[in-house]
Amino acid sequence: MLRSNCDVIIVGGGYAGMAAALQLARARRKVVVIDAGSRRNRFADISHGILALDGKSPASIAATAKAQLLEYPDVTWVSASAARVREDGDQFAVHMVNGTVLQSHRIILATGVSDTLPEVPGLSERWGRSVFHCPYCHGFELNQGEIGVLAVGEVSLHQALLLPDWGPTTLFLNGTFEPNPDQVAKLSARGVKIERVLVNGISGRVASVHLADGRVVELAGLFVASRTAPLGPFAGQLGCEVLESPWGAYIQTDEFRQTTVQGVFACGDAARPGGNVTLAMADGVMAGSSAHRTLVFGFDQ
Repeated sequence: MLRSNCDVIIVGGGYAGMAAALQLARARRKVVVIDAGSRRNRFADISHGILALDGKSPASIAATAKAQLLEYPDVTWVSASAARVREDGDQFAVHMVNGTVLQSHRIILATGVSDTLPEVPGLSERWGRSVFHCPYCHGFELNQGEIGVLAVGEVSLHQALLLPDWGPTTLFLNGTFEPNPDQVAKLSARGVKIERVLVNGISGRVASVHLADGRVVELAGLFVASRTAPLGPFAGQLGCEVLESPWGAYIQTDEFRQTTVQGVFACGDAARPGGNVTLAMADGVMAGSSAHRTLVFGFDQ
């Protein structure tokens, strides 16, 4: 089946993708949202730091947003996975895994990212529940209890220096790097304890860190910098430039969320080196409104 009367296809129906779709729907443009149903924060029970939605569950926020979006008559929601995206003359073609081909004048990549965690037993099972990446999203609820940072390299200094504002902090180096004297002094000034013994695993209802020498460190929460990468092969298939940050890869865009390929926009976690729900929504608003403006004015305005 070929659908050719679509203005914009959005690959990804998370917070960024829905925010982009909302702008286009309100401009009465025909929009197709392709969503495989795997939000990055699906492991968390509660979302925090979102104005007017603080303390709501991610599932309820996403469900309400989707329901409101589908009230607009020009929005089509496709609950499936895309396999391939390509330029098709002056349009774009999205090949679905079921063989359907969708066409549009613009593409917005809002796929989100994958998170790669250190291979520490018990870590991934607690991701989003007692193992976190963002203190602004999860730090306050730890009630100034003991906090840990599991190092993945020198980049983890950033987390370790931030987190004492939320509670007494221990940096578990786990053999990933050795702080230099200047870094040790900065950690000490912030009251951060340095633990050099290797971590054997994580257990418990919250986060009990088992060390190689037999000690167990009980924490209120453990933070780790995951390695991220945009979900799906779509940026590469379209030829979009992808950059590397200390936290992983992300799709390069300008301030209007236009990628390096004309007519292709990207937003949310896939298009920034770090993010959260609020930033994803803001990115989506910019990507959707920017895509609309190019439909009206072209690319020279």
